[in-house]
Amino acid sequence: MKRGKPNLKEYLTIALALAAALAIGSAILSGPANGWETNFERSIIDLDEVISGGVPRDGIPPIDKPVFDPVRSIRGLSDQSPVIALSINGDARAYPLEVMTRHEIVNDVVGDVPVAVTFCPLCNSAIVFDRRVEGRALRFGVSGNLRFSDLVMWDDASESWWQQLTGEAIVGDYVGHQLEFVTSQLISFGIFRDRYPDGKVLRGPLGLYGNNPYRGYDSNPSPFLFAGPLDPRLGAMERVLAAEIGGTAIAYPFEALRRRRAVNDRVAGRDIVVFWQGGAVSALDETIIDLSRDVGMALMFDRQLDTGEILTFRFADGAIVDEETGSHWNLFGEATDGPLAGARLRQLHAFPHFWFAWAAFYPDTMIHGRLNE
Repeated sequence: MKRGKPNLKEYLTIALALAAALAIGSAILSGPANGWETNFERSIIDLDEVISGGVPRDGIPPIDKPVFDPVRSIRGLSDQSPVIALSINGDARAYPLEVMTRHEIVNDVVGDVPVAVTFCPLCNSAIVFDRRVEGRALRFGVSGNLRFSDLVMWDDASESWWQQLTGEAIVGDYVGHQLEFVTSQLISFGIFRDRYPDGKVLRGPLGLYGNNPYRGYDSNPSPFLFAGPLDPRLGAMERVLAAEIGGTAIAYPFEALRRRRAVNDRVAGRDIVVFWQGGAVSALDETIIDLSRDVGMALMFDRQLDTGEILTFRFADGAIVDEETGSHWNLFGEATDGPLAGARLRQLHAFPHFWFAWAAFYPDTMIHGRLNE
């Protein structure tokens, strides 16, 4: 990805938006509902939970007309650069977090499916949604508001407000609607390039990327702009892979995953496995993202094959293997050799978050390996 030399206007645009977004002392402003034509009579939340993030509507500009470059032409990303990876109907695309931290939402069409690719830097939440509601493809933007530090999105059809972490319409005419999750991965650019040699990579429109505007954020003891109680069971900024399975919320701390690499579990009667692999850096650590620490990648799968067989996995001799056949498996839940070569596990909708954010929206969540106390 070429990083062109930014002009003064581009510098000022970024600097003003990010300075406002990170101005902790002045961000809790009065009137986050001012200037909206939203139907505030329809709401499933206490509006007092919503605060201004310090920027106006779309002051952090979403990308509505994304431009992509062939993965083979990219030179500005390291193998460890984190990207949101998405493949639909053979159309594979990567959305670098160095771009997503400065835009937060990309309205795109991938494999003929309208999607909203989203990233909330304050919560470290990377989630992709199908943006069709009632048969209409909505355009989503950054409202400038936050709830429990999480991005509140808005649609330009009804000006309803949507919670990024859950995909729910929380205020406005679309209350009662839930956006459908789209399978995605937060992985390294190197992994994406090797898996999708014909894939495409999002080009940022501002020309100034590669640096982290939230330097040191993920090592802070407490989150920015968070106005809720902190769950003390884990450190507020600890990374977790989290999901809701059969109505049961569960979180897997990255540090525990790092030690075991493959974690078998049974949640709400469903047999699952979580794979972890190193090689992806944090986008919220050092000033230069590619120099940040390795936090790894984690994905969740159903352990039951199409044949009905339920597998048990372990990490041994540098590889993930199943105990039943000794076949080797990769991060994407695919058997690469052995008796099951070619078999594939079904990926489940689980996403990375900071612990404080997931716990704020799912306070009854279980933590794998710990008593729910």
